[in-house]
Amino acid sequence: MQRTFRYGAIVMIALLTGCVSSGTYEAKKLQAEGLEQNLRDQQAAYQRLSAENTVLQDQLKQLKGDLATVGSERDTLAKAKKGLEESLKSTSDAKNQKIGDLSQKVGQLESENARLKDEVAQIQKQKELEVQKTSKTYENLLDSMKGEISKGQVTISELKGKLTVNLVDSVLFDSGKAEVKPEGLLVLQKVIDILKGIKDKAIRIEGHTDNVPIVGALTRRYPTNWELSAARAINVARYLQQQGIDPTLLGAVAYGEFKPVAANDSDEGRAKNRRIEIVLVAKE
Repeated sequence: MQRTFRYGAIVMIALLTGCVSSGTYEAKKLQAEGLEQNLRDQQAAYQRLSAENTVLQDQLKQLKGDLATVGSERDTLAKAKKGLEESLKSTSDAKNQKIGDLSQKVGQLESENARLKDEVAQIQKQKELEVQKTSKTYENLLDSMKGEISKGQVTISELKGKLTVNLVDSVLFDSGKAEVKPEGLLVLQKVIDILKGIKDKAIRIEGHTDNVPIVGALTRRYPTNWELSAARAINVARYLQQQGIDPTLLGAVAYGEFKPVAANDSDEGRAKNRRIEIVLVAKE
């Protein structure tokens, strides 16, 4: 029985082998090889795609982290922008307020400047009128005292509205004396006739001497040139008052030897320094 089964199997295999042609076998073999190659290709593609997937996953992770950072920075920038806008608004409001205040001040200054310009123009006009009056007085004095000027006894000068009548002491006083001598009173009268019409100027009488010290018995009355120059200036001022000059316009000043107009090293220089100056100046 066992022998019979083995024999039948052999016969069956022989029959099957005989039924498969050699061409079909080759075709199947090639198909199997093709499938094998396709499998290898698929495996290689899978490995390549897996590696690429890993790289992409890493990139995705990095990009998500970058996106989160960008989002955080965007929020920070949004907050900063809001704070900046609020700060700018506050600054703008403050500047607008300041601009408004400055505009008001500018308006006030413009009004003040316009007022000051008018005042300056009025003062300038008044000054020009005073200069004209002083120039007229100067011309009148020149005309009135031609003789004394030609003799060198009197000089008259005008500078920037300040008029000065310079009288050498020998015209008014004897040596060492402070009382105006008669011929000196005649000279002063010419000045007085002109000065009587002046009401808007101060009249300052200045006494000057040379640097020669007071000596001898005269020192009991005039210890120094200060006292001599003061006495002479006061006596001239008193005479002007007596002749009708408003005393509120008068002033007497003593300079002694300390405001020379020439060197004191010659008789001529000392003579120039011994003088009375009648000065017209602006009222204080």
